[in-house]
Amino acid sequence: MRLVGPNGEQVGIVRVEDALRLAEEANLDLVEVAPMAKPPVAKLMDFGKFKYEAAMKAREARKNQVNTVIKEIKLRPKIDPHDYGTKKGHVERFLKAGDKVKVTIMFRGREQSRPELGRRLLERLAEDIAELGFVESAPKQDGRNMIMVIGPTKKKAEAKAEQRRSREQHDQHEQHEQHERREQREQHAADQTAPAHEQPEAHAQAPQTDEATAAAE
Repeated sequence: MRLVGPNGEQVGIVRVEDALRLAEEANLDLVEVAPMAKPPVAKLMDFGKFKYEAAMKAREARKNQVNTVIKEIKLRPKIDPHDYGTKKGHVERFLKAGDKVKVTIMFRGREQSRPELGRRLLERLAEDIAELGFVESAPKQDGRNMIMVIGPTKKKAEAKAEQRRSREQHDQHEQHEQHERREQREQHAADQTAPAHEQPEAHAQAPQTDEATAAAE
């Protein structure tokens, strides 16, 4: 078999008995990594450590796996300004999180004869959130509805990383403030328990007036 050392160095073609002896001397395992090769390839390694590192890599890959999520927001063609602002806020929040947004304009009754109202509303929304997303699927009619899909400018993984950094910075700021408050409390407690001659005088005695001096005489 062809033997590979623990650091990837090529040992050469050796007998199985010699490979086993080398593994025992190095306190390592002999693992066949390419059994179908001619000759087969084996490697000296710490198999327990190898399995642990492989499991950690797999877990990290699952953690960073991006799952595409499509959120949906529904609007009416004649939506009032307050409701529009609220809906736009939802769209911005979804895009910041790295999610796609499906925006649906719902037409009722005579509104179906005015599709341009829905199209203008969708175009306005696209302009308002241009810094966070882009139109992935242009507005199109679907029965009584008009649909547009907006994609985030930031990828899901980037958005998650940014949110994680923001949380870490917030936690550090909170810890710093807690530390300062604790030091202030400790200093206040130390001032309260200090001996009387070490404590600052509360007030200087007011000077006596001429009338008080005369009365004393």
